[in-house]
Amino acid sequence: MTTHQGSLALLNDEVAQRLLQSPGPARLAYQWTDGTPRVVPIGFHWNGTEIVFGTPPDSPKVKALHDGARVAVSIDTDEMPYKVLQIRGSIRVDTVEGVAPEYEAMCLRTMGEEAAKAWLANLRAITSNMMRIFVKSDWVAVLDFETRFPSAVERAMEAAASA
Repeated sequence: MTTHQGSLALLNDEVAQRLLQSPGPARLAYQWTDGTPRVVPIGFHWNGTEIVFGTPPDSPKVKALHDGARVAVSIDTDEMPYKVLQIRGSIRVDTVEGVAPEYEAMCLRTMGEEAAKAWLANLRAITSNMMRIFVKSDWVAVLDFETRFPSAVERAMEAAASA
């Protein structure tokens, strides 16, 4: 019964695919310049191979995030049974003129067309460029609390079943 977490094939799991299209934020975890951990909620876009975040070039996280930096991302639900997608990987960053297309796609997915268009119009008036943070996954886990549980719970369930 033990789930073999870590495989990139889990990105194709039905739970993972639903979460990658969900309107809620991801949680991006990274190491700050002084070595302390940070976690920030942030809107995301799934481009089919990478999670992409758009952020202003002067946002605090940009000071710590650079090509090759290691990060963790969690996307989850807030109702039981919880659904969780966890990703670990490295990033690459770039800067685009204006608003990043992935940020626009995220706004449309999470806000709806009318609200997104209004927000983006306001943002374009004050944004000359945007940083993109691409997360390349090298480890993936899916928990659905129905068929996949945290490893300690699965071990306890296995022990109880064999007793």
